[in-house]
Amino acid sequence: ESACGQERCHDSWFPGSNLVSNMRHFINYVRVRVPETAPEVKREPPASTSSDGLASSQNSGTAQVFSLVAERRKKFQEIINRNTSEANQVVRPKTSMKWSAPGATPQLTTAILEVKESILSLLIKLHHKLSGKQNSYYPPWLDDVDVLIHPEIPRYSHGDGMMAVERILLKAAVQSRLNKRIIEEICRKVTPPVPPKKISSAEKKTLDKEERRQKARERQQKLLAEFASRQKSFMETAMDVESPDADVAMEVATSEQHVSEAIYDCVICGQSGPSTEDRPTGLVVLLQASSVLGQCRNSTEPKKLPTTEEEQIYPWDTCAALHDVRLTTLQRYFKDSSCLQAVSIGWEGGVYVQTCGHTLHIDCHKSYMESLRNDQVLQGFSVDKGEFTCPLCRQFANSVLPCYPGNNVERSLWQSHSNKCMQDLVQEVEDLQEQLGTFPSETNLSKEMESVMKDIKSTTQKKYTDYSKSPGSPDNDFLFMYSVARTNLELELVHRGGNLCSGGASTAGKRSCLNQLFHVLAMHMRLYSIDSAYNPWRKLTQPMQDKNSEQVLISEELPEVPVLYRDVSSLLLIQILTMPQPLHKEHFTCIIKVLFTLLYTQALAALSVKCSAEDRMAWKESGALKKNTPSGEKSWEVLLGHVISELSTGKIYEEGETEELTVVNPDSVECYLQQFCLPFLRITSLLQHHLFGGDLPSCQEDEEFTVLASCLGLLPSFQSAHQFTSASCLDWPVPAFDMISQWCSELASFADRHPDQVKALLIQEPKWDLPRLLQLPENYNTIFQYYHRKTCTVCTKVPKDPAVCLVCGTFVCLKGLCCKQQSYCECVLHSQNCGAGTGIFLLINASVIIIIRGHRFCLWGSVYLDAHGEEDRDLRRGKPLYICKERYKVLEQQWVSHTFDHINKRWGPHYNGL
Repeated sequence: ESACGQERCHDSWFPGSNLVSNMRHFINYVRVRVPETAPEVKREPPASTSSDGLASSQNSGTAQVFSLVAERRKKFQEIINRNTSEANQVVRPKTSMKWSAPGATPQLTTAILEVKESILSLLIKLHHKLSGKQNSYYPPWLDDVDVLIHPEIPRYSHGDGMMAVERILLKAAVQSRLNKRIIEEICRKVTPPVPPKKISSAEKKTLDKEERRQKARERQQKLLAEFASRQKSFMETAMDVESPDADVAMEVATSEQHVSEAIYDCVICGQSGPSTEDRPTGLVVLLQASSVLGQCRNSTEPKKLPTTEEEQIYPWDTCAALHDVRLTTLQRYFKDSSCLQAVSIGWEGGVYVQTCGHTLHIDCHKSYMESLRNDQVLQGFSVDKGEFTCPLCRQFANSVLPCYPGNNVERSLWQSHSNKCMQDLVQEVEDLQEQLGTFPSETNLSKEMESVMKDIKSTTQKKYTDYSKSPGSPDNDFLFMYSVARTNLELELVHRGGNLCSGGASTAGKRSCLNQLFHVLAMHMRLYSIDSAYNPWRKLTQPMQDKNSEQVLISEELPEVPVLYRDVSSLLLIQILTMPQPLHKEHFTCIIKVLFTLLYTQALAALSVKCSAEDRMAWKESGALKKNTPSGEKSWEVLLGHVISELSTGKIYEEGETEELTVVNPDSVECYLQQFCLPFLRITSLLQHHLFGGDLPSCQEDEEFTVLASCLGLLPSFQSAHQFTSASCLDWPVPAFDMISQWCSELASFADRHPDQVKALLIQEPKWDLPRLLQLPENYNTIFQYYHRKTCTVCTKVPKDPAVCLVCGTFVCLKGLCCKQQSYCECVLHSQNCGAGTGIFLLINASVIIIIRGHRFCLWGSVYLDAHGEEDRDLRRGKPLYICKERYKVLEQQWVSHTFDHINKRWGPHYNGL
């Protein structure tokens, strides 16, 4: 029959006019006419072509849609990658784009489109599409060869599209063996994507859960495989770099212990990769000032909220008050710069750093902050103060802590025991400390480290960072930086329950950010050089030669703080953070061993003061008899006798008697020495855990000293419990009696000038209990009757809205203009003085608790409920209210763990009006 219209196939598409052979002809590329804006096609200049006009007009509309989508995607990618300085500019399409008005003929050009199909392959794909299943077409002759010999093709074709396609393919296979073979090959290879079926809402609900889980597992395995391949490629690149011949032996020794670089996922752009100098990655962190540690007390019983005139709370026995008095006393008698290295601050107004564990690129974070500034939606935080919510988990944060390039868990050098002797390691540590810290090069990483250090300093008030006699002294910055590390270690210890018996990883698992924090602090502390003449490391490891010249110095100016008056945990952090990073295990262990000898001597000195005169004489004589034994340096009895004989030369024991030990026997002395040393071992074990990885071992309370000493390398071989003595952990770098004599002589010379202070400044056995809120009475009526008519101590009036602080028990006026000072109302002012910006107040006339955190506040709820377990806010119902201990425990836990910002969501600004 004659064709009804122009022939659509051209000679350039098929080799001839035979339909049977044309069906199997494979077409790679086709020339079509498309608009100039069409994306991702191979262009060639307009030329005369035999492409038909109808096909081109059909393709032009589709290509135009694709061009708009691609252009928009390209623009969106430009917005994501743009710097923060350009992020707020409005992005407009390029003016060179040609827009087609409705009905207008677009400017067309010839393009080559990739096809790579034949009519047979298209028919098979059409069959798959019509059936909605992959590989739905199965050649029937594979099961029954007679189909090709006697094909049953009815004269009148009935059925759906699938049957029609099957008949055409069967005809093609009958006509040509080549077509038959090609159809079989296509069926083996082609697996086109199946279009999504329209699923009803009922079918969606009954979707198989196991199938979804399987898909999730496959996605996870795919991601893990991608990370592994990236790590492998990085390792291959790193190992290809040739090193000098001198380093070959070291590389062989450490190649097995090499750990691949840490990979971080940015929660904004979704890219994974290591943190680099040029494009650093950071942890989302919340910096907040904390005075929780300062509320620890000596007594195990919590203080009660006063409900009568006779009951009063005096803050003189808190941890913060005693440390403040100690620093003030030291500054009165010793050189100021030496005093600021002998203690730690941060018990009040210390900076606590916590993270949700998510990471992001620093440049992505800046773009994110810019978008938050331009957001018109009312937010519960202040973007101008750097506050934001984590883009992934929406946890409150206010800074980003840069991740130092390298391993997230430091070297595995912990596993290898060093063969170097103690004297060589001591000399290496001294040489490393004398290396001057160089100012870091101007990289994006160093800039961000400086920026986050400014954020840490600005988190707390100036009065909590400036303790020097000369304001603005660099000694203040030095003290503040290592105290930040001390505060975070002490708070983690509090979160663990005050000891490390439970062992395991950090309480928050992967959410610890102390490793990154130590790198930031170490980079800044390395810039402060300690004069080698006053380096505490020398006083701990070398006998002083020129005692006469030192006496001359003492007569001219205030002396250095005696070594026995220095806080050993503070000395540990100073030694660690002023050394080049990363630190080796052998050097870390060497520092611990040297500091443990000082700590043990401090314990013996404190013990000797607590003994009676008769006991001192007995220990002195028994120690002298055993002094020449081989194990004399590792016997507390010998060492105690030597300490007593050295301190007896001064006026230390002549002043009034102090608190004495009830029973002085070897067991009680050993118990006292272990309890004295335990806080240092706990802090050191936590520091080792964060710097070098590895879980802490769990143990019973009576085994904690032995387990921690063994974990730190102080105890070379484990001994049985009944034979173990704390003195067996000692490893003296120089003869023990020479060092003890030198340290005690400093105390003796100080006792000659100030005999009244020599005992008071001796470091005593720390017995701090965990921080707690005040204990509340059972019945709310007891509180209400005492406080609702109580007069304010500031304005001597009965407040309209009285409130009481649940941390210290101070009575304050809520919203009282009478007690306003410098535009701060009394509650806000008290929250700054008592909690460094955090206040917990019980509103007397409403029975509810209000939380103040910085510039925001929120209503927490009530801890007093009626008999039915319901609150009575504003006391409208007048029901008797009783304490709910579970709620009060939750409140206390949120205060100790610094999670008010994360758990309570309804925050609002108080504008200093509370």
